[in-house]
Amino acid sequence: MQKIYETDPWLEPWKDAIDARHERILADLNKLTGMTGDDADAAVSFASGGRNTRGSIAGGQSPEGDGGVSPKDELRQGQNCRLRLGSALVKAVNNHLYYGLHKDAEGWVLREWAPNATRIYLIGDFNNWKRTAAWALSPLGDGNWEIRVPAMFLRHGELYKLFIEWPGGGAERLPAYVTRVVQDPDTKVFAAQVWAPDKPYVWKNPEATAGRTPFIYECHIGMATEQEKVGTFEEFRKNVLPRVKKLGYNVLQIMALQEHPYYGSFGYQVSNFFALSSRFGTPEEFKKLVDEAHGMGIAVIMDIVHSHSVSNEDEGLGRFDGREDLYFYKGDAGHHPAWGSRCFDYGKDEVKYFLLSNCKFWMEEYHLDGFRFDGVTSMLYWDHGLGTDFGDYSLYFGPGVDENAVSYLALANILIHSIKPDAITIAEDVSGMAGLAAPFEAGGVGFDFRMAMGVADHWIKWIKEKGDEQWSPGEIWFELTRKRVDEKVVSYAECHDQALVGDKTIIFRLIDKEMYWSMDKASSNLLVDRGIALHKMIRLVTAATAGDGYLTFMGNEFGHPEWIDFPREGNGWSYKYARRQWSLADNGLLRYGGLQEFDAAMVHLLRDGDVLSEAPVLLRADEEKKILVFLRKNCIFAFNFNPVDSYENYGFAAPGGDYVLALDTDEPRFGGFARLKSGERHTVVEGELRLYLPARCALVLRQD
Repeated sequence: MQKIYETDPWLEPWKDAIDARHERILADLNKLTGMTGDDADAAVSFASGGRNTRGSIAGGQSPEGDGGVSPKDELRQGQNCRLRLGSALVKAVNNHLYYGLHKDAEGWVLREWAPNATRIYLIGDFNNWKRTAAWALSPLGDGNWEIRVPAMFLRHGELYKLFIEWPGGGAERLPAYVTRVVQDPDTKVFAAQVWAPDKPYVWKNPEATAGRTPFIYECHIGMATEQEKVGTFEEFRKNVLPRVKKLGYNVLQIMALQEHPYYGSFGYQVSNFFALSSRFGTPEEFKKLVDEAHGMGIAVIMDIVHSHSVSNEDEGLGRFDGREDLYFYKGDAGHHPAWGSRCFDYGKDEVKYFLLSNCKFWMEEYHLDGFRFDGVTSMLYWDHGLGTDFGDYSLYFGPGVDENAVSYLALANILIHSIKPDAITIAEDVSGMAGLAAPFEAGGVGFDFRMAMGVADHWIKWIKEKGDEQWSPGEIWFELTRKRVDEKVVSYAECHDQALVGDKTIIFRLIDKEMYWSMDKASSNLLVDRGIALHKMIRLVTAATAGDGYLTFMGNEFGHPEWIDFPREGNGWSYKYARRQWSLADNGLLRYGGLQEFDAAMVHLLRDGDVLSEAPVLLRADEEKKILVFLRKNCIFAFNFNPVDSYENYGFAAPGGDYVLALDTDEPRFGGFARLKSGERHTVVEGELRLYLPARCALVLRQD
């Protein structure tokens, strides 16, 4: 496989830095697993499906001229590499099976890593929360502590904590590897909870995969209910999951699963990394949701937050054993200046074990199919990317990069794909770091996809700063298709970010207050007509030009009104804007239903026809008439962004053949005006196709 500096000549000056980064990651792998450099290199190459950096073959068939290695020998080498990699990873990332509270043949065992502690007690319902010698943990060395408790003394549902003493102080703490945390409804205090139900969940369905083209439905369990409250796993499974299936999305991306003390943080201020947030229900209920999604052919991934930790000490890892830097960088580097949170020390082995084990835990315990890594830009750079204009390649390889974080992310991708080769990993990165979503053996970090975050930013800019009569089809094409050739991206017109307080969704920007009284089908409002038309066109052009995947946030598919505002003091702790009003889309008298039906038709057309499997090809960008036409696989997409003018017999060069009208935004069922005839056929004559293109309308022709 070619290196990224061989496919991108602009990276040639950074060849040595890219190779050094690769070797640094291999050295970290060696350190964590005990593998030799050669073994680590070969094994990682095998897991990535390619050739290792030293040129030897790792699995697959031997190309000609490789020194005469037979296919049988190669297969044996590949199998050996796979075994070495698998055993090394299992050995390296099983912290979650050692630390925390576990039941074994002798009863219960709890272990903790707290090297600065002088004494640790287990306290809880079972001993009236008293610190006594009988409940003291014993030091094992290397900062490890342990207590063994007969089975009769700890029961399912009981609450507990640690009391950790250190030189000059002490305090109650939740175990770092705790897997169940609950909040007292009256005191609001969090405590660990013994979780050992009599009947563990029995999985029914095999895990799912989205293949090479994920259509992602981003969601938040708590706000997925129409009632003004926190929604549950059971409510989501029964009421929302069938909607996702009907819409055609094949990946469910769930936010806020890791426990967080403040609900309004949207789950991004994590306190307990191994604990499923109890505010949404039980582990068994979540497993049932995941299992049922898998039965529908929907892969389930989670937003995993390894970019920072809540600074809280009572609930989180802050000053866990009295030290500021147990899990976090020393000094200013350990504090995020914008988020008020703590920054992990990715250079510390114990931290890498903690975070890597966290990935493995969520995959094994809850059968998750991958992760969207949040805040990757903040991880990659010492300044967290704050105020940096990433317009220079030198910023990707210079002293401003936290190479410890780069190495951790590469190791996480190696681990995740070793556990499940077809797992999905997505990086939320605004910096555009070269190689982030390139294969490891090519000199990259190994993410499967990068979020195309600039696409949503451009839609906001175009809507805010220009009337649609000023939109440039050429600029739209350029910004929506601009990406590195060595990486895959997931595109979106808007995600949850664009709906949070202080911002607006696309539909709200287009229609604004008219949404409150002019969204019924019986009303006539030109501003609403414009908004409905552009909402569909924006989604279609974004999805149809997407690099390799498409994402929407729940409710946005039908133009959910207003913003997202979680309960807080400033709004009287109201849930009014932290919910989804599904009834708007289901009410046959309102125009939301047409937008929802269009979204489903769009996703099914693109997904069922595997349209995104081939790159889009520009056929026409007509700046004067505001028309954009492009080819993708066997489909022609034609957009007329002109707000006034329709064009009869509009001609453009196209591949020969017959085409049928497969989708158009103007269909009555989508809230359109029926200016085109569904199923109409067209034929290319002398290399040219001629169409009727109504104003503010888009159509898709599929080759017959």
